[in-house]
Amino acid sequence: MKRVTAIGGGHGLGRVLASLRFLERRLVGIVATTDNGGASGLLRRSHQTIAWGDIRNCLSQLVDQPLAADVLNYRFNDDPQLAGHNFGNLLLHTLNQVSARPLDGIQLLSRLLNVNTRLLPMSESPVDLVADTHEGFECFGELLVDQLHHMPSDLRLSTAATATPEAIQHLRRSELIIIGPGSFLTSIMPPLLVEGIVEAIESSPAPVIFIDNLLPEHSPAGILPLSERLRWLEQRLERQMIDFVITNHADTHLDLPHINSVHADSTAPQRHDQASLRQALNRAITLLTTA
Repeated sequence: MKRVTAIGGGHGLGRVLASLRFLERRLVGIVATTDNGGASGLLRRSHQTIAWGDIRNCLSQLVDQPLAADVLNYRFNDDPQLAGHNFGNLLLHTLNQVSARPLDGIQLLSRLLNVNTRLLPMSESPVDLVADTHEGFECFGELLVDQLHHMPSDLRLSTAATATPEAIQHLRRSELIIIGPGSFLTSIMPPLLVEGIVEAIESSPAPVIFIDNLLPEHSPAGILPLSERLRWLEQRLERQMIDFVITNHADTHLDLPHINSVHADSTAPQRHDQASLRQALNRAITLLTTA
């Protein structure tokens, strides 16, 4: 395949990209940038910037040198002025300050780390996630959204955000689009709410594969079966866009073609084993192309 696009955030997107990094420049990750917690939240509260944490997480899983990954993920604790900050986030923010646009800083760090997979922020404008509840309340920011007891009536971005031209172009030319795994409301949904992303997916001839989490997440989406989560996604986006599902969870109401038996990483049971995930994607592609 000449072009593959993976969409999401956090550890899940990084694991998919790491599993497929042999594709090198043919692989692009579109990364969620709405995180307002942890080190990303600290930096966002003091500077008008996108959330760098998920981009740094993806880079740390794509880099070949374990020491480089440790440096990117290093969190300051002793220095009172830097306590809670993450070195990789600060580095990305610094490169952004000396670059014309956030994408330039990401590409510069990728070249320094010898990472050939291209990472694109879902938008280069700072934006937050906002959920509207059935009770009429507005939950601002990922931290509050994940603490909801029930699925929201609506999910949106705090201001209109436009996708990068590079992301739109790559999506339209993709031969495969992968969504997930990851936190449904706060990693998977944010990029799909950016203006132009869903339209580009629709205009692409590529099949869309959804990868489910291995373990239920601690959020309102985590208590729903996969079929209900996908139905909620379709209702929110007002279109059906998933063609195939990779999941280990039985769901008799799931009417999409799907496969299971993806193994977990022996060192991290909540993450997909890279070799097993590659095999599952190969099986899914074979079934899609022969259907």
